Amino acid sequence: MPIRRTATASAVALALALLTSLAPAHAQGAANPLQRDADALRDTGVTGVSVRLETPHGTRTARSGVGDLATGAPVPRDEYIRLGSTTKTYVATVVLQLVGEGRLSLEDSVERWLPGVVRGKGNDGRRVTVRQLLQHTSGLPDYIADVVPDLSEAGYLQHRSTTYTSRQRVAFAMTHPPVFQPGARWEYSNTNYILAGMVIEAVTGRTWDREVRDRILRPLGLTRTFNPGDDPRMPRPHSRNYQQFERSADGSEGGPMTDTTLAYLPFDGDADGSLIGTAAETNRFFSALLSGGLLAPAQLAEMRRTVAVPDSPDGVPGSRYGLGLEWTPLTCGGGYWGHSGSGFGYLAWPATTSGGRIAVTVAVHSRPAVEETAARQIRGITDLVDHAVCARPGKAGVPHR
Repeated sequence: MPIRRTATASAVALALALLTSLAPAHAQGAANPLQRDADALRDTGVTGVSVRLETPHGTRTARSGVGDLATGAPVPRDEYIRLGSTTKTYVATVVLQLVGEGRLSLEDSVERWLPGVVRGKGNDGRRVTVRQLLQHTSGLPDYIADVVPDLSEAGYLQHRSTTYTSRQRVAFAMTHPPVFQPGARWEYSNTNYILAGMVIEAVTGRTWDREVRDRILRPLGLTRTFNPGDDPRMPRPHSRNYQQFERSADGSEGGPMTDTTLAYLPFDGDADGSLIGTAAETNRFFSALLSGGLLAPAQLAEMRRTVAVPDSPDGVPGSRYGLGLEWTPLTCGGGYWGHSGSGFGYLAWPATTSGGRIAVTVAVHSRPAVEETAARQIRGITDLVDHAVCARPGKAGVPHR
């Protein structure tokens, strides 16, 4: 699949005109709050956005912006999206199913299942538990910086097809010292879920994605959610994804958009973030999970037992993290569950209430270079979700602590 380096000037002009004109085209904005909020998110500079909201009263969808800057084509209906780190919730669900079956314990050491893998620079798999992997309290360093040696358009184009095994990704991480002692605090590390996928294989003798398929996707009839492996392409229909790698000299504005629709395989290809799906199927998964359809009550309670997450510009103050599951507070009280996922040019944000009665997934198809712009876009997403959930009864409760 060919990659456009950047859109031509005429294509960009056409796309910008369409970005503006699509607001009235969709605009029952005042009558349709979901569309209004999608348009507001587009106005933060997102090239394209799609939203799907499921409630006991039916389904609502919204699209805004364009799905292709070069042609000005609209965001497709029922499009495929990259799920990124949302994959982690599927992986955690499989681990907890295995716990429920008595095949491993959350308190097992990583060393028990992966002898000698977590070792070096002070890292010690004997001191790290499976629970700490799932909750990001292991202190293990993140491998991501090692597989993104050049955060630029040239770096993306040069390295996007490089593949690594799970063991190679972990080995990168083991060249760095622990960030903190196991259990001391919380810090996100993708290495944790590479290891969780390896634990699944050690316990079952089958790959993590096969277990996800047979234990989750097939029983729920999720035929459009899958691990593409080393295939970087997206199935159709899909929007194109765009990443701003550069910014202006003063740092206040982003530079040109690079088409990043093809996966960056160094980090889009493993148990920490490789799944592709749709908003409809993502909503169905989280609704099934939170209504008790995938885990026994004891394991679901463990999953929802949370620790505090430090406030950051790309999050919501007061957020918490369970076992592969994020909890985000609502302005109307309580909160919702989900797990965001992002990569070069994309961001998925699923959100579901405690009993699974209300589920919404937001997908955006560009990511900016300027941190302030990124923070505004995150606020646009969280405002949309907050309005969608708070406008309806049956909102989530509080997390277990």
